[in-house]
Amino acid sequence: MVTKYKTNLKRRKTRTRAKIKRTNLETLRLSVFRSNKHIYAQVIDIKNKGKILASASDKELKEEIVVKSKKAEKVGEILAEKCLKNKIKQVVFDRSGYSFHGRVKALAQGARNKGLRF
Repeated sequence: MVTKYKTNLKRRKTRTRAKIKRTNLETLRLSVFRSNKHIYAQVIDIKNKGKILASASDKELKEEIVVKSKKAEKVGEILAEKCLKNKIKQVVFDRSGYSFHGRVKALAQGARNKGLRF
């Protein structure tokens, strides 16, 4: 059974991806997936058939953080460090249909604080 939330999420997701593809094919895409427990982020090369250049999730965290938004911010910092190590400085933020609020916003702020530009 497909819920109204899932159909609306899919519609928003395709709309944001279309905007990203129209802007510039040379840029890399920072894609976010958010589940109820975890948050994942990947930097994807649009031009090179969707090759994943860097990824991070809250499962990689060594310290135990209880607050999910703090975990998301730490994931953003880890991803930014991996990107800067691979000489990636600028990406396009793909929020995958989620609203720019809460954990998604915290992940973006963490990545920006470590020097990743978008």
